[in-house]
Amino acid sequence: MKTEKYILDEAILCLFKYTNIQAVVKNGRLRNDAFLMIANEEFVIEIKSEVTKGNKGLVLASLKGSSRENNLPIILITKYIPVEIAKEYVSEGVNYLDIAGNCDIRQHNLVLLIEGKKIDKTGKVEQPRAFYETGIKLIFQFLVEPAKVKLTYRELAELANISLGSVGAIMQELIDLNFILKTKQTMKLKNTKELLNRWITAYHDVLRPRLFRKQMRFVRPESYVKWKEIDLNHTNGLTFWGGEPGANLLNGFLHPSIFTIYTDRNWQSFKDIDLVPDENGKVEILEIYWGPQTYKGIPPVLIYADLMRSGSDRNIETANMILSNELQYIK
Repeated sequence: MKTEKYILDEAILCLFKYTNIQAVVKNGRLRNDAFLMIANEEFVIEIKSEVTKGNKGLVLASLKGSSRENNLPIILITKYIPVEIAKEYVSEGVNYLDIAGNCDIRQHNLVLLIEGKKIDKTGKVEQPRAFYETGIKLIFQFLVEPAKVKLTYRELAELANISLGSVGAIMQELIDLNFILKTKQTMKLKNTKELLNRWITAYHDVLRPRLFRKQMRFVRPESYVKWKEIDLNHTNGLTFWGGEPGANLLNGFLHPSIFTIYTDRNWQSFKDIDLVPDENGKVEILEIYWGPQTYKGIPPVLIYADLMRSGSDRNIETANMILSNELQYIK
């Protein structure tokens, strides 16, 4: 809460410094029911320490939800937001203000645009080991099946394909972070929704970029419509639809525009199904990072994570369906 107050106070001071406009906080409670008055325009406040590629979808979904709930325009107050993400947010109708004074605020006749202000660099906060690569792989197993938290450390090491020593360190961190309840008799996963959100951010920031193999496109345009007819496993190896096509296979609601493929094969083999490399292509090839023998397809939690990456309304709506049905055990 002190961090949130610091971010809000610094952002308001910088806004005044560069615009001579004094923003006023109403109610004074740093939650979604806190409001900011700027030149007679009212905004609902959402404070985030940092926005990254990993959490941009989750944050955008939260921002839109707060705006709808309060029937007011939203303003994101943050320490830092990358320029490219800021532009995406602005296109989605999100106003923002950071602690250096950079902002894009548009409501009725109010237009404030400040760019290029530098933020003082501070020492980077060390992330818990649980949210680096080995921890992400282990937490994934728990989110797919929470009862696995009761397995022996040796079993968990084999399941997640990480070292035995890593399992012990990660498990202790998860206990310290209040994500695992340890008793004399057993262990139990807790605060699973918060753990899911933190895992999604770490997955997209840390692990997913390392899994990426190639951006491609279908040679024949009709393949984007008849993608279900494609035999992904026409050759040795395992390949699954993830992301938007994976969601379509789960509930039939979402018609994919981006096609995510997880595989243990090399990307060159996909030329056999008329896929060719294209940096702007709509097909992304990623490496399977779990033991292929563990699951017969893509676990819904991974499809949910991929959908939340974009932050688009249709993907968020579909992701929430998956959360309510296939992932209803996550509270």
